[in-house]
Parts: sequence; C-alpha cells; structure tokens
Amino acid sequence: MGLTALAVVVLASLVAPLIAPHDPLDPNIALRLRPPIWEQRGVDTYLLGTDQLGRDLLGRILYGARFSLLVAGAAVLLSALVGVAAGLAAGYFGGRVDQIITRLADVQLAVPSLLLAITMLAVLSPSLPNLIVVLAISGWVAFCRLVRGNVLYLRQREFVEAARVIGCGDGRIILRHLMPNLWPTVIVVATLQLAQFMIAEASLSFLGLGILPPLPSWGNMINEGRTYIDTAWWIQAFPGIAMIVAVSAIGLTGDWLRSLLDPRAHYRIV
Repeated sequence: MGLTALAVVVLASLVAPLIAPHDPLDPNIALRLRPPIWEQRGVDTYLLGTDQLGRDLLGRILYGARFSLLVAGAAVLLSALVGVAAGLAAGYFGGRVDQIITRLADVQLAVPSLLLAITMLAVLSPSLPNLIVVLAISGWVAFCRLVRGNVLYLRQREFVEAARVIGCGDGRIILRHLMPNLWPTVIVVATLQLAQFMIAEASLSFLGLGILPPLPSWGNMINEGRTYIDTAWWIQAFPGIAMIVAVSAIGLTGDWLRSLLDPRAHYRIV
C-alpha cells in the first residue's frame, strides 16, 4: 500500500504539466477564494478550488509535490554520500579518525536539526540550493552512525580477515566486501530520511526559509492559508492532506523495505 501510494505521488509530480488544469503561477482575481467543485460556488475547471489570488489549488499541489520530492531526494542523496563515507572511515580505520568523526556527530546531535537548519538558512539566505545543502548537513549523522556500527561488526568477520590474508587493499575490502553488506541499511535509512526531509522542507517553507512564493510548496501553501482558515479552509486542508499521504506512504515503504531486507525479519516464533 505504501509503495503504491508513493508511486502515485511520484507519477503525479512527474506528469504535473500534463494533468494540471491551469498554470499554478497564473492568478485570476475574478475567481479568488472559490471552493472545491462539489460546493455551491465551485467552478468546474477548478476541482479543488482556488487560493487568495485565484490560482488553481490542484495545480499548485501537483507542482508542490515536484519541489518537495526534488529537495528531499537531493538532500537524501547528498547526506547519504557524506554520511556513508564518514561512517566507513570511522568504523574501518578507527583510532583518531573515528574519534574526530564521532565527536563531530555528537556535537551536531546536541543541536536540534530544525533549529540548526533555521539558523543556517537565516545566515545563508533562503534558496533552493541552500535548502538542499542545509538539509543534507542536518541528516548525514543518521547514515554515519548506523554505517559505523555495522562496519565495526563486519570488519571482524571471517570474510574480511580472509580478504586481508590474500592481500586485498583497504579500498577493495571496503568496496567489494563491506559495501554490499551495508546497502540494505543505507536504503532503509534513506527511505526514512526522505520522509523526514519532506517534513523539514515544508516546515522551513512554512516559516519563510525554504521555497519562497510564488513557487508552490506544500509548506508555504499551508502558511498562506492560515489567514483564510475560517472562510477558505481548502487552501490549508488539501496541501496538508497531500503531505500526510506522501509522508505516510514513504514511512510504510520504509517499514516494508526494512522487513524485506533484514534477514532476521523472516524468522517467526511458532
């Protein structure tokens, strides 16, 4: 169910230009604050109604999914590259390298990730590249700690010792013997981080530090609807529902991947 819902969200974001009935940036003041089609003042061509500027809400939600998935996906990829590399170095080489990396991770964990992101974006100024970098910086620790723990266990296994005996170098051991055993963990963490980054992007956009208007983002759409919550509930409600569906789908997919890729999940006590 999670994978199906996630596939629908991704597909809808990819074909947004084809299925969006109107340009999400095109205002129409004559049709501002129109309710969804099933209500009395609804317009046939605006299925989910319009916002305070008369822009099509359905189109903005579809394009908002594109921005949310783009930011979250790029941030996951960047944080995974940094976190996996740092975790491999810390777990495999140990010693001073391990101490430096783990201390950096501990320092960052002491600061709430959202607070760190707000501070960095306030200094760097909000923009799409800065948002991706800030989210990646706040998320590399999750990959690093889990990879480090797995490497500490794997480097003592017989197949790693055998590779050393036959003369394999550190690079070959890491790439050919450790990484294949780390991919399941990395994939599951990346899936869960994707949901967290989508929530973080929406939160930062809600505060005016993420994707800035007029570009559509679920976060800034919810923020724009706060003023009209009593008279135009749909401006806030539908982006919020889209966020809940997407994040829930990613969470369910992550749980399914964890049970699928973890061999221990297949054992049952009768």
